[in-house]
Amino acid sequence: MRKLASVQTIHNVEAIEGADKIEVVSVLGWKCVAKKGEFKRLDLCVYFEIDSFLPVVEEFEFLRKGSFRKNDLNGEGFLLKTRNFRGQISQGLALPISILDKFRPLDGVSWKNGDDVTNLLGVKKWEIAEIATGSGKIIGPFPYQIPKTDEIRVQAEPGLIDEFKNVPYYISTKMDGTSVTMYIIDGKFGVCSRNYEIKDDETSPAWRFVHRHDIRQKIEEGAKSIGINNIAVQGEFCGEGIQNNPLKLSSPEWYIFTLYDIDKGKRLGLEQMKNFCVSAGINMVPVEEVKLHLPYNTIDKLIERAKGKYPSGNQKEGIVIRPVDTTYSKILNGPLSMKVLNNDYLLKDN
Repeated sequence: MRKLASVQTIHNVEAIEGADKIEVVSVLGWKCVAKKGEFKRLDLCVYFEIDSFLPVVEEFEFLRKGSFRKNDLNGEGFLLKTRNFRGQISQGLALPISILDKFRPLDGVSWKNGDDVTNLLGVKKWEIAEIATGSGKIIGPFPYQIPKTDEIRVQAEPGLIDEFKNVPYYISTKMDGTSVTMYIIDGKFGVCSRNYEIKDDETSPAWRFVHRHDIRQKIEEGAKSIGINNIAVQGEFCGEGIQNNPLKLSSPEWYIFTLYDIDKGKRLGLEQMKNFCVSAGINMVPVEEVKLHLPYNTIDKLIERAKGKYPSGNQKEGIVIRPVDTTYSKILNGPLSMKVLNNDYLLKDN
């Protein structure tokens, strides 16, 4: 589970040029703006990740002016997004560890680095209603046999950079759309949004795309070409009406980023995914780079590498980095992978 709010260590404190009331602190791989003098290096803090939705309580009221949100799905609270203060990008929120005293008195509890306090503080992840995005009608939960698509940002787990040492890797463009999974399990074909299975009718753009382009047949042909029976094909569905269509597509497109062998419970590597997409005649996410050794050994270098634009001229969302051959990550307890978002995109989006 993602730790939206956790106890973390302040690794560095830096001044912001021209600012006398704020400074920037480093937490995990993130940098966020804090009150000047509030922290010193190696202090413990409570760190809230971006996209966290904080409850309406007195301790968070200072966020109201720029962060208050209210809707039927999430209720009311304070949404943390990427911000820019005097030229310094701030991602997340660091507050003194003492804030925990007001939610649960320190009755002998000694907080330590990494403690998850998400539930204690009533923090939730900001959710966008899938029905409102035009995904279609929900008919059931996401199939339990298939992992959901949820790439972790490198800033949340900087140790992933070390796990990529001496591992052949590739970088793909993070396409800006909505996640769509299509699967074949024991002859059954289905289509899913990020969290649910979707009904086959005209309310679903993804199902319309399936019928218009014979996608089921193409997936069957692609799976046969790589010797797999039960398969999940996951990709980014992009086009008009989705995230403001930054790719400026005249008709919907589906860009594959993951193939999953359901029988073996394994994500497939780059070459198998390429072979599948060629045989099936389905687009794959653009591959920007394939090398033996990852040269971007710091968060800052990765953030710089993530910058760029789509052919449309709009800022691209970022990049995804994966091993050429599926590799186990001790940190993730699953396939090694990480994403890096483009800060220019985040600021423009906000």
